[in-house]
Amino acid sequence: MGDTVRQRGLRLFLAALLAMLCIPALAQVEVRLWTLLSGGDGARMAALISDFNASQNEVRVTSTTLKWGEPFYTKLITATVVGAGPDLATVHLSRMTNLAGGGVLRPITPAELAQVGLRGEDYFPRQWEKSQYQGRIYAVPLDVHPLVLYYNKNLVRRADLLDAQGKLKPIEGIAALTNAFRAVKEATGKPGMTMESSQSSFALWRLWLSMLAQRQLKVIDNGRFAYGPAGAECLSQIAGWFDRGYAQAGLDYAASTSQFMGGNAGFMINGVWEVPEVVRATARGTLGFEYGIVPLPRMYNDQSVWADSHGFAIPVNEKHPMPPAKVRAVLRFVAYVSTHSLGWAEGGHIPAYRPVAESPAAKALMPNALYAGVPAHVVYDPDGWYMGAAGPLEAMASKFLPAALSRQLTPAEALGMFEKEAARMVRKRPPRY
Repeated sequence: MGDTVRQRGLRLFLAALLAMLCIPALAQVEVRLWTLLSGGDGARMAALISDFNASQNEVRVTSTTLKWGEPFYTKLITATVVGAGPDLATVHLSRMTNLAGGGVLRPITPAELAQVGLRGEDYFPRQWEKSQYQGRIYAVPLDVHPLVLYYNKNLVRRADLLDAQGKLKPIEGIAALTNAFRAVKEATGKPGMTMESSQSSFALWRLWLSMLAQRQLKVIDNGRFAYGPAGAECLSQIAGWFDRGYAQAGLDYAASTSQFMGGNAGFMINGVWEVPEVVRATARGTLGFEYGIVPLPRMYNDQSVWADSHGFAIPVNEKHPMPPAKVRAVLRFVAYVSTHSLGWAEGGHIPAYRPVAESPAAKALMPNALYAGVPAHVVYDPDGWYMGAAGPLEAMASKFLPAALSRQLTPAEALGMFEKEAARMVRKRPPRY
């Protein structure tokens, strides 16, 4: 009798154990990410994905990198319309009106964000505002990447533009900035400034937009170009730097950055995305000079400066709506990147997530600390379906405005041709994809 009881108990125990072993494990959720990040940014995002996947077993992110710019957005829109888009995409916040307004993105609710510990107040206000469209959240900001002013301390010192601590003396006003470029040219014989200036260059549009914003002027208002004579005046100021020989016209992006990196220009106007290159070259001992960085100077009324931001967005894929569990898995990864964005800052970007951006570690990160206050002053491309990174209006501006720097057109002529071609697009109804 006792043996029978023991045997029965053993059989029950073994049956229970077998049942436990046969319980299927919860399936791992796969999140497909499409990104336009390449080069150093691509490597940093790949590292964040790898670290996230290694940190837990419930969610696995796989990433596909597509060509930057319009090819990326065209494929994202097309795939999403037919319900074959990714689960998550990196986008520029300057494209929110186009993507969210066009029905490409799925709104994200505050409750969904709260499930993974994210709150709107944890992001810089301007970036959080830019991630929304008509009062709804369509993206989670990742960073801010503005224009800044790089300088070669060796050349700038010879022009008496450094203070006793070896930092750039304050530059206030368009005349002071022009005089700084002139002083370097006269003291060293080398260009005072470099920036990309060939046709199809985006830097001129970004600088021009910054100057208009510093004068509190809009580019477009109620479907009309609204900057008036100030548009040509600002473009003339930039053209004057090239006309007087302070800068070399016709340089594409690679040539202009090489000119600065080679020690052949006193200043460079460029985005913070060039920070990793100057840091690497300094560490390797190949830069050949000591560099510094300051925010783009106040040329007119304030320190407004063009910037853009990367963010994470969920394509709508209406034919295949995302179940709540999948949404939570996607946002778990987004939250992980936000809270671990100090590594992303090594690419020169300013994290949009304030607990990281305002942490002691971020404040000590060089050279980022030299422009850490810029998020309070940034301006984006104006809202419009045709605006934003690699958008059609920016492409039109880059087609005509650089001609003013090489004397092929006067500033007024360049703007006139730009406005004539762009006006037809500005009047079009926003597309619904």
